[in-house]
Amino acid sequence: MHYLKISITIPAAILALFVAVTANAGVYADDMSRCLVNSSSAADRGVFMKWLFSAMALNPAVESMAVISSDQRDEINKNSAALLQKLITVTCRTEVQKAVKYEGPQTIQQAFQVFGQVAGRELMTSPRVAEGMAGLKKYIDEKKMEDMMIGNTSK
Repeated sequence: MHYLKISITIPAAILALFVAVTANAGVYADDMSRCLVNSSSAADRGVFMKWLFSAMALNPAVESMAVISSDQRDEINKNSAALLQKLITVTCRTEVQKAVKYEGPQTIQQAFQVFGQVAGRELMTSPRVAEGMAGLKKYIDEKKMEDMMIGNTSK
């Protein structure tokens, strides 16, 4: 029964990557987070980000912008499941067991939030990503932003 709680918690943990967790992580959750990050490679974190991207691409607001075939999605799911299972049941097994035992199954969510943040930061360091994000700047009225920052009440 405890396994069921953990297996249900993992997708929730993944989804929580973009939602702030208000509870503070304890020492065991911190240990698990460190293990996930330190025991994974940049390629592993890339596998994870591909899975997250492929899942988010199903949202109707963005689905027309990304084409991921069923075969690709299945391969991404398979690779991500293998990675997550390896990290939880082999590589960081002791840390996961202690965190769940002493601090509860929500620690998996907290640890994967940290893991996802590290993976996301790595994704953002790509010069092409930085260039793409910089494209927003040409549409920002810097004067309006500056005025707001200094407390100018004019709109």
